[in-house]
Amino acid sequence: MSIRRLPETLVNRIAAGEVVERPAAALKELVENAIDAGATRISVRIAEGGIGLLEVEDDGCGMTAAEMALALERHATSKLPDEAIDAVTTLGFRGEALPSIASVAHLTLESRTADGDGWRRIIDNGALAGEGPAALAKGTRVRVEHLFARIPARRKFLRSARSEYAACLDVVRRLAMSRPDVGFSVEHDGRRVLDVQGGQDRLARVAALTSRELAANSIGVDLDRGEVHLGGVISLPTYNRGIADHQYLFVNGRPVKDRLLVGALRGAYADLLARDRHPVVALFLDLPTQEVDVNVHPAKTEVRFRDPQLVRGMIVGGLRRALDEHGFRSVQRPAEAALAAWQQEPVAPAAPATGSLFGGGSGAAWAAPAPGAGAGTLPAPPPPNTAYVYDRQTPFAPAPLAGRAEVAEAEAPAAEAHPLGIARGQIAKTYIVAEAEDGLVIVDQHAAHERLVLEQLRCGMAGQPVAAQGLLMPEVVELDEPACDRLEAAAPQLAALGVELERFGPAAVMVRATPAMLGNIDCRKLVTDIADDLAGYDAALGLAEKIELVAATMACHGSVRAGRTLNVPEMNALLRQMEITPHSGQCNHGRPTWVKLAMDDVEKLFGRK
Repeated sequence: MSIRRLPETLVNRIAAGEVVERPAAALKELVENAIDAGATRISVRIAEGGIGLLEVEDDGCGMTAAEMALALERHATSKLPDEAIDAVTTLGFRGEALPSIASVAHLTLESRTADGDGWRRIIDNGALAGEGPAALAKGTRVRVEHLFARIPARRKFLRSARSEYAACLDVVRRLAMSRPDVGFSVEHDGRRVLDVQGGQDRLARVAALTSRELAANSIGVDLDRGEVHLGGVISLPTYNRGIADHQYLFVNGRPVKDRLLVGALRGAYADLLARDRHPVVALFLDLPTQEVDVNVHPAKTEVRFRDPQLVRGMIVGGLRRALDEHGFRSVQRPAEAALAAWQQEPVAPAAPATGSLFGGGSGAAWAAPAPGAGAGTLPAPPPPNTAYVYDRQTPFAPAPLAGRAEVAEAEAPAAEAHPLGIARGQIAKTYIVAEAEDGLVIVDQHAAHERLVLEQLRCGMAGQPVAAQGLLMPEVVELDEPACDRLEAAAPQLAALGVELERFGPAAVMVRATPAMLGNIDCRKLVTDIADDLAGYDAALGLAEKIELVAATMACHGSVRAGRTLNVPEMNALLRQMEITPHSGQCNHGRPTWVKLAMDDVEKLFGRK
C-alpha cells in the first residue's frame, strides 16, 4: 500500500481521539480555557451527562472575531508567548482543544471583549455553519451539542449518561479545588448541583467540594524543601473511604493523576490503613517549571519530574511528619447513624403514689392482683431482689465486675488533666469508658493496644532494639522450604524486633526468643504468619519495607484481646500511653481506637437540649 496524505477531516478526528475521548475530557479543556482567560466566575451546564450538551460560560478577557476564527484552527494558541514549552504556566497550551471538539460535535462559540462587540461562530462537525453578531456580557460562552453524533463507532463506547455526568462533575470539582479564587457553578438537566463562591481559602474550598466533615478530621500540610513547596490537607487515617476517587493531586495548580504521586501517598499511609481503604487528601505541589514536564500526555493528566526521588521523599516524609505531630487524634465524633441508634426508654404513666419508687411502702401497692384472683385476695409478696419502677417489678442482680469500676483507694485524678479522660469502667470486656472534661470517651482496648505495640516495634526498626524474652525450651516450627528461606534471609531484621530464630534443617526454623512485650504467645502461629506476610507482600517492596509491614502482624498477636477484663489502673495506664504515642488514634487497619461523645450530644439524648 502506497503512502498517502490523510484528508484534513480525518486528521482532525484523529486529533480529537487524543484529546476528546469522552464528554468529561471536552469539558476539562473548555474550563481550563476559561481559567486561563482570567475568569472570576465560571458557569457550566450539562445535559444527558454531557453527551447532549456541554456549555461553559465565563467572564474572562474574551476574544475578537478574528481571534475566534484563529482559535478554531489547529495548533493556534495564545498561551505560548515564545518557544519555551518547558516554561508553560497555563493549563491548556497545545492549541488543539477547540478544533478537535468542533470536528466531532456541533460547536457554538460566542465571545466579547471589554471594549468590543460580541461575535458568534458556529462549527458543525468541522465545517463552518454560520457566524454573526451575538449579545452577551464580557467573556466567552462555548456550547457543545451532540458529541460524536456522526461518529457512531465512538459514541457506542461511551458509558451511560449517569456515568458520563459523574466524570464531568469530577473534572469540574478538581479544577475548582485548584483555584479557590474562582467561583464555579454546575447545572445538570436544569438542576443546580454545585455552587462555590470565589475568594475562599484552600481548606474551605476542599471541604465544600468533598465533605464538610473533612475540616474537623483533617491535618494541614505545609512543607518547603528548596524551591519545592508541598501544601494542602490530608485526612486522619480514621477518616477514610473505600475507593481512591477522593484523592486530589495538583502540580503547579494542574490536576493530575500521576502514578508516582499516588504511590508516594500510599507509602505515607502504609501502616496506618488497611489495603482496601484510602485517605481523603488534597495535595498541592509547586516547583519550578523546568523541574517538571507537563507535556508527556495529550490530556496533560500525567507529569514527569526531573528528580522523582525528591518529590516522593518529600510527600512520604512530609505526610508522615504531619501525622506524627497529631499523635493520638482520631475521628472527633461518632457517626450520625451511630447516634441515631440510641433509643430512649418510653415513659409509662405514673402509678398511684401509694408506695416507694423502689419497693418501700405498704404491701397493697406492690402489684396488681393476679388474673383470676378473688376479689379479696392480696397480691403475693415480691420475690427478693426486685426493683419497682413505677408500676413494673423487675428482677435485678448485682452489677457484673467487668462492667463497673473498682472503688478507688486514693482520690481519682481530675478528668480535665488528661485529653482522653479517666477510666470509669469497662463494657463487654472490650470497651473502656472514660470521662473527659468535655465528653464521654469510649476506647476499643484491643485496637488501641495493638497500635501501641506496633509503635514500640517500629522503634526497634529505628535502631532501638526491642527487648526479647528467651524461651525456656526453643520451639521448632516446621514450614515449607521457601518459607524457611525467607525467614532466614530476614533473621537479622526480625532479631531487632525481638524475634530470634535460626534455620533448623531444610524445612524448619527454631525460635529461641520472642518480643517481651508480646507476653505469652503462640510461637508457631506468630512465625507462620510472619512467613506468610513475607511471601504475600508485593515483590517490588524491599526487605525493610516488608519487615515494617510484618510488624503490624506481630502487634496484633501481642495486643490486649477483646474479652479480657481490665482493672482501673490498667485502663488508665492504657489511656496515658495512648496520649503520648503517635498514631494511637487509629489501629493498624485504619479504624478508630477511640471516639468521643460530647456532653452536648449526651444532653441531646436526654432531651436537655
